Amino acid sequence: MATEEVDKSQLLPPYPEMIMKAIEGMVESNGASKSAISNYIESTYGDLPPGHTPLLSHHLNKMKESGEIMFFKNNYMKPDPNAPPKRGRGRPPKPKAPLPPGTVLSPPRPRGRPPKDPNAPPSAKVPSGRPRGRPKKVPRTTDEAIPTYGSSTGRPRGRPPKMKAHMAEVSVE
Repeated sequence: MATEEVDKSQLLPPYPEMIMKAIEGMVESNGASKSAISNYIESTYGDLPPGHTPLLSHHLNKMKESGEIMFFKNNYMKPDPNAPPKRGRGRPPKPKAPLPPGTVLSPPRPRGRPPKDPNAPPSAKVPSGRPRGRPKKVPRTTDEAIPTYGSSTGRPRGRPPKMKAHMAEVSVE
């Protein structure tokens, strides 16, 4: 009994061949859907293996990727030999000038900042021109000017403090 099952599977042509015959058999329409291809194969070849549907899907996808058939509007069809080759999306790449023979290409540089060298000695801290932290508070009298805190212009950073207005004596008569 096992020999009969093997003989039946050996009588079936390969799936790509059956698919192409099914698509050619439906010439009057614009291609054939997956179910139409399956029905054509079942009616033509009769007894099919139990995994017919997954096998058909696999071979249809494989043939579509290789360019043997086209998939358009849910239908599979043979590609037109006179049609221009299909271009991908986006801008086409610039043509590259051919390199002279014997040229050795270096690998492309990776993107971003290069990693730090773990074997490099630690770098010395470079002092900046301005002092860090808050300036020391110096008690001042009312006649003294505002301290400069070491800046090059002689003025401290930020907004100057509000000065209290002196109250003048007003006599009411």
